[in-house]
Amino acid sequence: MYKKIILENGIPLLTEASKETRSVSIGIWIKVGARKESVKKNGISHFLEHMFFKGTKKRTAKDIAVEIDSLGGELNAFTSRETTTFYIKVLDEHIEKAVELIMDIFLNSTFPEEEIEKEKGIIFEEIKMVEDTPEDYLHDLFNKNIWGESGLGQHVLGSKETIGTFTRDVILEHIEKYYTTKNMVIACSGNFNEEMLIKKLNSSIGTIKRDSTFGKDICPEFNGQINIIPKKLSEVHICLGLKGIQQASEDRYKMYLLNTILGAGVSSRLFQEIREKRGLAYSIYSFNVSYVDTGAWTVYAGTDKKQVSEVIDIIINQIKGLPDSVTIDDLERSKKQLKGNLILALESTSSKMINIAKQEIYYGRYFSPEDIINAVEAVTLEGLKEFSRGLIENSPFALTVYGPVRKLKTLSI
Repeated sequence: MYKKIILENGIPLLTEASKETRSVSIGIWIKVGARKESVKKNGISHFLEHMFFKGTKKRTAKDIAVEIDSLGGELNAFTSRETTTFYIKVLDEHIEKAVELIMDIFLNSTFPEEEIEKEKGIIFEEIKMVEDTPEDYLHDLFNKNIWGESGLGQHVLGSKETIGTFTRDVILEHIEKYYTTKNMVIACSGNFNEEMLIKKLNSSIGTIKRDSTFGKDICPEFNGQINIIPKKLSEVHICLGLKGIQQASEDRYKMYLLNTILGAGVSSRLFQEIREKRGLAYSIYSFNVSYVDTGAWTVYAGTDKKQVSEVIDIIINQIKGLPDSVTIDDLERSKKQLKGNLILALESTSSKMINIAKQEIYYGRYFSPEDIINAVEAVTLEGLKEFSRGLIENSPFALTVYGPVRKLKTLSI
């Protein structure tokens, strides 16, 4: 059962109780990510996420690691372009210890200077790891291509140059500016005592007084352009996309269904046409990424350099042909696939925690699984065709190519 509770300082607590489970997941969500960072401080949100686990006033970094392992739980964090999240997942019998541990980390971390310098080296290695994984690195290059040098176009990890400038004062300034009551959401899912949870949260995070607010981010323009980055690799990696939709768009279920038909799964058009029928790629898929005010619909493929132009042309023709070729069978099959994926994705308490937090952040309300299924079922064939036509006609194609290629043959962009 879903509930929205407001803590004493105004922070919303979202809960979804599930008495039949034996686990509980708690997440603290901050509405700040790489998007809000200045170019000179790019990577600070992710760097700070790491630093919270380096010791508190009463726990060393090793104490934190030993304690979560002794509970048999999971304690971690992640940063995106719009949010930073800290979470803990444990057996329900350990919830009081879990709340105390994550609150100590979140409220009492000391950010020692020596740990800051040590962590810079760790992040440098993380950046190199991404750069050594062409598929991962390509997505960062594509984001920079379509959104520009700042805001959404920035790498979540930052760069070696920006990270090298971070100090304890920079970290504390970031917390003071963005870790405010109006910028936070807490989500909890699983088997827990609601009265105990509220009491513990009110006496810890509920005492924060920082309440700054921020104006809306400037919606970036989608840049439709071709960007070729030559690199000596065994395969050419391709990202090709269109402007998508914002997270809270009423057309989001049409977007999900259209993406399912195009390139999500082994029965999708791109997988069947490019991999199964022609054998041109091992990895080929499409995905939709939505933000608070915009989005991108993207196709990824990895192929031999001799086949790059052919693969790109097939992708473009498949996308352009959607409005006139989608059938009722396509729609019904994609509805079944999407509903199955959505429900299976909500099987764990951590998935439910993430779901209710994102719904609050982007929609300001809760949608039950039944609400979502009904919305998916309500999409008609004509509605899907009209949506796809508008999406394709109103956006230029953007293309980023990374690998052993310097120019492309004539394309149908």
